[in-house]
Amino acid sequence: MDWKEVYEAQDKGVLKSQAGRCMDCGVPFCHQGCPLGNLIPEWNDLTWRGKGEEAIERLHATNNFPEFTGRLCPAPCEASCVLGINQPAVTIKQVEVSIIDDAFENGWVQPLPPARLSGKTVAVVGSGPAGLAVAQQLTRVGHTVAVYERDDKIGGLLRYGIPDFKMEKEQVDRRVEQMKAEGTRFRTGVAVGSDVTWEQLRRRYDSVVIATGATVPRDLPIPGRELEGIHFAMDYLVPANRVVAGETVEGQIDAKGKHVIILGGGDTGADCLGTAHRHGAASVTTLAIGKQPPLERATHQPWPTFPTLFEVASAHEEGGERTYLASTVEFVGENGKLTGVKVAETEFVDGKRLPKAGTERVIPADLVFLSLGFTGAEPAGITEQVSAEFDGRGNVARDGYYMTNTEGVFVAGDAGRGQSLIVWAIAEGRACAAAVDKYLMGSTILPAPVAPTDRAIAVL
Repeated sequence: MDWKEVYEAQDKGVLKSQAGRCMDCGVPFCHQGCPLGNLIPEWNDLTWRGKGEEAIERLHATNNFPEFTGRLCPAPCEASCVLGINQPAVTIKQVEVSIIDDAFENGWVQPLPPARLSGKTVAVVGSGPAGLAVAQQLTRVGHTVAVYERDDKIGGLLRYGIPDFKMEKEQVDRRVEQMKAEGTRFRTGVAVGSDVTWEQLRRRYDSVVIATGATVPRDLPIPGRELEGIHFAMDYLVPANRVVAGETVEGQIDAKGKHVIILGGGDTGADCLGTAHRHGAASVTTLAIGKQPPLERATHQPWPTFPTLFEVASAHEEGGERTYLASTVEFVGENGKLTGVKVAETEFVDGKRLPKAGTERVIPADLVFLSLGFTGAEPAGITEQVSAEFDGRGNVARDGYYMTNTEGVFVAGDAGRGQSLIVWAIAEGRACAAAVDKYLMGSTILPAPVAPTDRAIAVL
């Protein structure tokens, strides 16, 4: 089992047929489902007619990085597809990724440097999808943009959080090269808040954008948490991605021959699952505290809303056991090392999920990965150095124009929104760029697909 992307390119005839199905729609609702407002019927029609170069122009009109969303987005657009009312939805995501892959292969993706410079400077802190979208939009309208990243390479979780079997890093590298050619500057290995302060950035640049993501992991403080062998998911995934990239990592967590339990049934848990498979784990069990989602839409999630459904990722197809209604009660161990996880059936009492007495059992485990989501952005000196406030959910607080309570300091993506989808990160990055441009220039020509509050839509 290798680390290459698991999904092969779809047959051209099938893609054309799927794109053609889009033309059966009367009033498209896929726009409503996509935070970016992608022009889906337009580029589907162009794909059906074999006009790939025009298709990528329409796709890029609303989405800076379709190679990312086409591989990683859960496709809320497909949940809103009109055909999905009574038949399978159009495979919009597959068509999208085929358009951008063909565009790169045929040399249709070219740098778009600005015609003139504005004389304004912007620092973007964080190089995930939100930060990259902010930077590219602002660079293209003439601002001088520098992206600060504390890691040694650009990409954020795209680089070190997403395993190569879901997206190979060539996708990030070639987009970064395009941005460099457009004029965006990148500063890697710089931890803002310590290596350089936020206040120093404010003095040096006309505006600062916080796009650091929501990277504080949610813990599970139950008996036995201190045992050796219990790790946050990212403490496992990041070193694994570095090793795949050819780096040497001291003390890498290795699942080879071990019994692995993953707590949490989301995308990050699936990434841990696929990585453990490739490390040769003896067994991998995923535990989720809630009920198994339904295979079809629940009545309270009608079309065109985005439903919660039972999903089978590529990592699940490769093996492993998935257990639902499993409440983790205690981590069990000997001599300071993890040997098992005590779980009980979940019962619902007054709307709360609680372990059911008398149903406890111990599952053998050598490694446990906590994949329970994230609680917000890392403080990193934000409050102390620029007086930017955090809200009650652990996110950097902002107004309807993406600005914090400190003038000239903006926030976009998960840092202000909380843990969310990659498509939301890009959409917020684009909208934040419009807000920054308006702040710097008094007006903006940049599109703003989404806003934290409705009142920002009319202004931007």
